Amino acid sequence: MKLLFLVGHPAHVHLFRNAIAELRARGHSVWIAAIEKETTLRLLSVYGLDYTPVGKNVPTIAGKLLDLPLKDIRLVMLLSRIRPDLVVSTGSPYAAQASAALSIPHVAFSDTEIASGVIRLMLPFTDVVCTPSCFWLDLGSKHVRYRGYHELAYLHPNRFEANPDIFEAIDAVPSDRLIVVRFASWDSSHDLGARGVGSGLDGGLTSFVLQLEPYGRVLISSEREIPKSLRELELTIPLDRVHDLLAAATLYIGEGATMASEAGVLGTPWIFVSNEGRGYLNDQENRYGLGYHVASPEAALVRAKSLLGQDDLKSEWKAKRESLLRDKIDVTQFIVEFLERWPDGISHPTMIESHQG
Repeated sequence: MKLLFLVGHPAHVHLFRNAIAELRARGHSVWIAAIEKETTLRLLSVYGLDYTPVGKNVPTIAGKLLDLPLKDIRLVMLLSRIRPDLVVSTGSPYAAQASAALSIPHVAFSDTEIASGVIRLMLPFTDVVCTPSCFWLDLGSKHVRYRGYHELAYLHPNRFEANPDIFEAIDAVPSDRLIVVRFASWDSSHDLGARGVGSGLDGGLTSFVLQLEPYGRVLISSEREIPKSLRELELTIPLDRVHDLLAAATLYIGEGATMASEAGVLGTPWIFVSNEGRGYLNDQENRYGLGYHVASPEAALVRAKSLLGQDDLKSEWKAKRESLLRDKIDVTQFIVEFLERWPDGISHPTMIESHQG
C-alpha cells in the first residue's frame, strides 16, 4: 500500500511517527508532507523522517483562508506525482480537499472539538474520521471512536519508557520538585477567542511564574516570546527529551492541551489554563482524576499551590495512570491496523468503542 501522511504541528509528528515506522517495516510505501510550524520540521529530522515541505503556517485567520488554495495546489501536485492509495492527516482541510480532487481516500485522526471551522472545511471531503471515544461531537456516519488519546500513540508503555538521565541533563536530582510551565502561541485556527495564563493576572507571565517559584524549580516551554526576566528559565533540552522531562516533573501547568494530556498519561499532575476545553482532558480529569482544567491564571495558581503542598503526589498519580492504562489502547496499533485493513476498518471490539453508522 502507498500512503501519504500530512503533518502540520509537532504533535502530529509524534502521533504518526511510530505508525509510519511500523508501516514501512511491514513493506508499505510511506511519504510525508509537512507544513512548517514551530519545531515540526526539526522534529521530523530528529526522528530521521524524510518529508516534502508543502507550505508554512500562517498565523492569522484571514491569512489561513487566503493560503488554503495554495496549499491545496501544492498537495494536488504532490499527490498527482505519488498517487497514494490513502492520505492520512489529523483533519487537515487541504489534505482532504486535495485528496478529493484526485479521488484518493482521506482518513483523519482528529481530537480537537473546538476546531469547528477546520472540521467544516474537512469533513465533506473526508472518508472517515477517527477520534478518541471521549470526543464530545458526533460527526455522523463517517465517525469512528476508539478507546485512547493521540498521546497514547507515542507515550503508551509499548512505545515509550522514560529515561531518568534527564535529571542530569537539566542539572537536577530526582528529589527536586520540577514545575513545567507551557505558554502557547495562540495562532491556530481553533485559538480564536481563547485565553490562558496571560489573561487577567496583574503582571502577566512574570507574576505567574514568580508565584510558582517558592514551590519548586520552574522550567518554561514557550511558543511565543516571553519577558527577558524569564528567559533563563526556558528549556534548552533536545526536542526528543521533553517527554522524559514531563515524566520526571512534579507538576505541569500551562496553556498547551497536548502537553497536559502527555503529562497525564505519564502520571504527572496537570493544570490546563484556558477558557476552552477538550474532550480528552475532560476524560482524564473526570474519569481518572489526573488533572484540572481551569479558566483563569488565578484559579490555576490556587490549584497548583494545593497540589504542590502534597508529599505523595507522584505515587498517587502513578496509581491513577495505571487505572487509565488498563482502560485504554495502544493507539499506534489502532492506526496501523485501521489503515492496513482499509476500506474495511478493523473488527476489534476491544479497540473500537463505537461506530456511528
